[in-house]
Amino acid sequence: MNMGIAGFDTAAFVRATLAEDLGGAGDITSAAVIPADARFHGVMDSRDAIVVAGLDIAAAFFQSLDPAVEIEMLAKDGERVASGTDLMRLSGLARAMLTAERSALNTVQHLSGIATLTRRYVDAIAGTGAILLDTRKTIPGLRLLEKYATRMGGAQNHRMGLWDAAMIKDNHVAVAGGVDEAVRRAKDAGIASIILEVDRLDQIEPGLAAGATHLLLDNMSVPDIRAAVALVAGRVPTEASGGVNLDTIRAIAETGVTYVSVGRITQSAPAADIGLDLASA
Repeated sequence: MNMGIAGFDTAAFVRATLAEDLGGAGDITSAAVIPADARFHGVMDSRDAIVVAGLDIAAAFFQSLDPAVEIEMLAKDGERVASGTDLMRLSGLARAMLTAERSALNTVQHLSGIATLTRRYVDAIAGTGAILLDTRKTIPGLRLLEKYATRMGGAQNHRMGLWDAAMIKDNHVAVAGGVDEAVRRAKDAGIASIILEVDRLDQIEPGLAAGATHLLLDNMSVPDIRAAVALVAGRVPTEASGGVNLDTIRAIAETGVTYVSVGRITQSAPAADIGLDLASA
């Protein structure tokens, strides 16, 4: 299982997460309180209106500790559900279910929170033609999962790491000695995708002439973004970024920019309120 993103190892993630929680002694509470043969019949449900993400990983935690657990999926990733919706029913060994509970919930709460906030941004720019992009502003070690969640919310993944495109930012430009020189060096290195961050209109033509293939319009005002889009005139994709929030994104998207990138959808998304409760057998 790779959750739709190449390179993600669900089994390894589950092992590492459970190892962190279990330590050397294991779940001493469940071992002391719950009989070894006791069964747990539970329902995972959402207490908020959310966009679901991470259900398969949540299931993998329970399956790792009780391979015979019975799981019925009642929702699917990417689905928008109302508050009170049941997401999953499960029946298995009580010790295993309660040991896996926190890791499973932490994961699905975090990913669903990202997917839910992402969908709010996608809805905010509906009809403008602009595409929402995610960023590299992710929790270390969780990038693949968090970018999966933004996809479930309707965003497009952008730059999985430092390796898949050149991203020339202000500090690169300062050290290289100018926009055109920085872009030229990237082009001479044989890099096909060269994203150039600009914060002034007079940087656009030198950047394009040097070979930039994508312009990131950083912290520009709406009038300047509109002017930049007109100046570029479709020669390369344009991306507005920096300080974008739900109050400002619509006006930014209406400038005609190709993309709007938002770090908040991974950096600041609140966890969704999802619980696991005992149910009748």
